[in-house]
Amino acid sequence: MKFIDRSRDSWLLMPDSEIAGPAPHRLLTLAQWEAVRDNWPVGVPVGLLLPNTADVEDIAADLPRIALVALEFPKWVDGRAYSQAHVLRARLRYAGEIRATGEVVVDMMPLLQRCGVDAVVLREGERQASAERALGFFPAGHYQGDVLQPDPIFARQAA
Repeated sequence: MKFIDRSRDSWLLMPDSEIAGPAPHRLLTLAQWEAVRDNWPVGVPVGLLLPNTADVEDIAADLPRIALVALEFPKWVDGRAYSQAHVLRARLRYAGEIRATGEVVVDMMPLLQRCGVDAVVLREGERQASAERALGFFPAGHYQGDVLQPDPIFARQAA
């Protein structure tokens, strides 16, 4: 899991007036992406900030052009972005970075990882050391399969 420092993040959320500006890594809202997708230059990295109310199937055709999908967790108790991450990795086979943003707290780390999220921006006040420790809570693995290890534990055991 990669932890993103807001002050050093190279992905910049762009105002509408600067969508095609000089930023090396542009992070666009879904509405901005829909407005420019047909004219977006080939080879220019783009990130998409996806609200948890969006259907990821709607951007399936665009995924090869998107380097980063930032999923929004507006409340830590709202789990819709977990489902988005799972669909991106398991069903759509998205290989780019999936980032959790918003109200991301330490307790979410194991499930975020199991759903295919590989980068997080922790909520203000959360400690990275605690989040890293949370990722090691289940050293023997989980009983159920997930996007990283689809087989349940009984199917992984040697015969």
